[in-house]
Amino acid sequence: MNIHPSQRPAAATELPAKGLFQPPFEVIYPAEQTIPFVLSSPHSGRHYPPDFLASSQLDLATLRRSEDSFIEELFAGACAAGAPLLHALFPRAYLDPNREPYELDPAMFEDALPAYANTRSLRVAGGLGTLARVVTDGAEIYQRKMVFAEAEDRIETLYLPYHRKLRELLDQTKARFGYAVLIDCHSMPSIGGPMDDDPGHDRADIVLGDRFGTSCAPSLTQLAEDTLVGMGYTVVRNNPYAGGYTTDHYGRPMNAVHALQIEINRALYMDEERIIRSPSLPKISQDMSRLIAALTTLGTTSFRSRL
Repeated sequence: MNIHPSQRPAAATELPAKGLFQPPFEVIYPAEQTIPFVLSSPHSGRHYPPDFLASSQLDLATLRRSEDSFIEELFAGACAAGAPLLHALFPRAYLDPNREPYELDPAMFEDALPAYANTRSLRVAGGLGTLARVVTDGAEIYQRKMVFAEAEDRIETLYLPYHRKLRELLDQTKARFGYAVLIDCHSMPSIGGPMDDDPGHDRADIVLGDRFGTSCAPSLTQLAEDTLVGMGYTVVRNNPYAGGYTTDHYGRPMNAVHALQIEINRALYMDEERIIRSPSLPKISQDMSRLIAALTTLGTTSFRSRL
């Protein structure tokens, strides 16, 4: 689905009961892909189904604090640079595509989960599996337990199509350029929450996650850090976020696919309490465009050297 940035809705909305999430994502395509980059924003969706809101004991504002609000806008300049940007329309509190497909908490369900479900991951233990049990501040989402068929429906109609499209974009990019670079775009609260490894601590402006050097060429992470520091941002690597499922699953430097996660401090571009854009958002967006432009200057040797 080819959508111009100006056509995207700005506020959280409730979708009608019929025709939910068709498709479950948007792809903002350039007129022509001219760089071997694909951008993904799995947590910026803000369409909340009415039945989900009715099943939750939390209000919409609280649910929205799990969003990576407006991230697809911050990275919209990638399209002008010649790269596609994929972003989810469904919200993270409803389904999280930055998890394994069946990373589920059995305590959330009335019936037994299938044997192939991963019920023992650290993310499940923290309540943040493929279907989250809690929002980022630890508040429980649901009033009742659900049946597995509900989770399966979300996974089959939202999660799997999202990842099929992401895989398609990466495969097409690699076929065209000989390698592909995935930039996984996220935002983070300005202060670590009770569910995080840094509760109560102020955070850096940017966190770069490369799975501790395993998901992309070291030169990509280094150039990203140098570029951002040169713009005046404070930057740390892999703490508290080293990259989630997307970075880990798709980042295969030995197979010429590189993945780097970028987490942006929300206080830089939005009012975290009211979930509205701040006047600084256009400037941050311009800086992200400058970052992508800088990353494209890396020669092909950087991305083929580990094949």
